[in-house]
Amino acid sequence: MTKVNREIVISEALDLLDEVGLDAVSTRQLAKRLGVEQPSLYWYFRTKKDLLAAMAESAMAPHAAAPLPTSDDDWRDWFLANTRSFRHTLLMRRDGARLHAGSSPANDLDRIRRKMDFLATSGVPERDAQMAMLAASRFTVGSALEEQADAGSSDGSDPPAGMPVIDHESAFEAGLTLILDGLVHRISMRAALPSGDDGTLK
Repeated sequence: MTKVNREIVISEALDLLDEVGLDAVSTRQLAKRLGVEQPSLYWYFRTKKDLLAAMAESAMAPHAAAPLPTSDDDWRDWFLANTRSFRHTLLMRRDGARLHAGSSPANDLDRIRRKMDFLATSGVPERDAQMAMLAASRFTVGSALEEQADAGSSDGSDPPAGMPVIDHESAFEAGLTLILDGLVHRISMRAALPSGDDGTLK
C-alpha cells in the first residue's frame, strides 16, 4: 500500500480531477486510488470542501511560483504577463477555472501585497490598481470557464450555420488589452486633472 500523506492525497486528487472532471471527483474514488479506506481521508481533510480548497491552492502553484515584479519591470508589460500566467495555470487542469472560482487567496496575500506595491510605486493609484487586478482576475476566470466548458461539450461536429467560431485565446487577449487600455487611459486622465481633484463626482 502506498504511504499516504497530505501532499500525496492532494496530488492524487488533482490527477483524479484531470481524469474524470470536477463533478465526478469523490472521496470514495480518491480513497480507492490511494488504496485506503474512505474515512481515513478525514485525517487530512475534514470535509470535501476542505479538500477542494487544498486542490485549488495546489493547482495554482505554477502561477504562485512566478517571479514577482521588480523595479526594472514596466508595469504594463508585467500586468499582461501576470494575467496570462494566471490564465495558463487555470487551463493546466481540467475544470481548473471551476475549481479555482470562489477559492480564497489567504495563503497568497503577501505576494498580492507586493504586486500592489509594485503598481503603486509605478504610478498606478492604489484604488485603480486594486480594481484593475480584480477585474483582470475575474475576467480571466470567466474566460477560462467558457473555454473549458466548450472543450468539455464539444462533440466534434460543426457549429450551426451563421454561428462564429470563437478563438478563445484571441478573445482573451482582446479583452485583456481593453482592461489595460482602460487603466492607462484612467491614469492619464487623472494626471491631467488640477492638483487636488481626484476625478470623482461631488
